[in-house]
Amino acid sequence: MRPSAVRLVLLVLPSVVTLAALSATGAVALALQERTIREATGERVLEVASSLADLPEVRETVGAVTAKGSPAALAGADDLAEATAVLQPIADLVGEAAGVYYVVITDDEGVRITHPLAAERGVQVETANASVLAGETFTGTEIGASGPSLRAKVPVRDAAGQPVGMVAVGVLESEIASELDAAVRALLPWAVGALLVATLAASVLTATVERRFRRLDVIAAEHAQMRRTTVALREQSHEFSTRLHVIHGLVSRGDVDEARGYIEEIAAVRRPVDAGGAGDEPVPDDLPVLAAMTQTVRTELSDLGARVRFDLAVEFDVDEGVVSVVANLCRNAAEAGAATVVCALRNADDRIVGSVDDDGPGVEPRIAARIFVPGFTSKTDASVWGRGLGLDVVWRIVTARGGSVEVGLSALGGARFAFELERAG
Repeated sequence: MRPSAVRLVLLVLPSVVTLAALSATGAVALALQERTIREATGERVLEVASSLADLPEVRETVGAVTAKGSPAALAGADDLAEATAVLQPIADLVGEAAGVYYVVITDDEGVRITHPLAAERGVQVETANASVLAGETFTGTEIGASGPSLRAKVPVRDAAGQPVGMVAVGVLESEIASELDAAVRALLPWAVGALLVATLAASVLTATVERRFRRLDVIAAEHAQMRRTTVALREQSHEFSTRLHVIHGLVSRGDVDEARGYIEEIAAVRRPVDAGGAGDEPVPDDLPVLAAMTQTVRTELSDLGARVRFDLAVEFDVDEGVVSVVANLCRNAAEAGAATVVCALRNADDRIVGSVDDDGPGVEPRIAARIFVPGFTSKTDASVWGRGLGLDVVWRIVTARGGSVEVGLSALGGARFAFELERAG
């Protein structure tokens, strides 16, 4: 699976899990609620039927009509009229008190003595259970004259304990469904609340995962940039080493002019500017590296459309580390848009202290802490190789030599980079 697909799955997964969990919980809750309602209804109709079948009036009245009919010639409503007159009020009262749909009492052939509908009295029940009339108890769902219902059937016994009829008590399935709907409506606010809380939690988790992914994307981009930079530096180092060997060969043979021309060609710069900047003091002859540095920096900044002024107070020549720090800071100022750059350099015991001020746009405080990070640049042309490396080079050189570099606001209106580092041994 591709990383993008894995990422999408991980982002969507919390919501899917939340919905699945809530759906499963809701289904289980509904199933349990329905089971509880059915069990409670079953126990209720069974208790009502059993209590009614044990009433002396029911036992005596039902026992008295056993001779009114036979399996071959069932008793009719007229035959059972007296028993109906006695038992129907009892059945109506019990049914209303117990909250059941119907209470039916039959004779020993299953002919109804009582029923909520007068037309059904004196008619044999459609679901006459031979087992109940034989003395067993039944509880379950059957389809009768009133439709599907959860019912309990209990035998009515005479004084000798013989079954002489039965009592059937039922609750319509539609009533059970209505009760379940009411329970669901009562649970609905809690379910909605749980859904909202779970959705919020899933959103927070998804946002957290997304932030982690973004951080990983940033790290991956930095690593990719670092790999590209490493490859470019390796290639440049190899090429630079080759060019140094050529220069060394030319100088060894005394071909100074050819060496100078070769250097100017590969550096892609015009000939050095010989004139010093306004206010510059001449560099003593015994400081050749310092003199070469000022000349090179002045030439490079001139190519970039800026001018540089040096304020030098050093008693010993500088080394390549100081040259790199000064050159990178001055070049950075010119590339950032400065027209005027002032570089100060002085001795402080065994340390070198310097600063580079410019009149450019300056450094925004929000990015000041990141400008020394490898590859970071505020320049618009960030695709050119080398962008974002100069200040990193400065940072590594000064820290390696026990120094520091700070960025702030210059008196010229732009940026000021102040640095100090140990003098090379």
